[in-house]
Amino acid sequence: MKELLTYIIQSLVDDPDKVVVDEHSENGTTVYEVRVADGDMGKVIGRQGRIVRQIRVLMKSVAQRQGKKISVEILD
Repeated sequence: MKELLTYIIQSLVDDPDKVVVDEHSENGTTVYEVRVADGDMGKVIGRQGRIVRQIRVLMKSVAQRQGKKISVEILD
């Protein structure tokens, strides 16, 4: 799961080496915290949050097929 999310985010940004995805568990939910370079934040979020919303939908559907709960957070 972490590898998939990392691949998706790195494909969107100009500086893929600065993409950091941290994973931790919180109340039975796996939380993925994504950090990118300052200039790439808009590319990950998208206009009106459309891109990040679709990333979350995709990741949640993959997790649901595996019987897991996840959350994706984009951090500054």
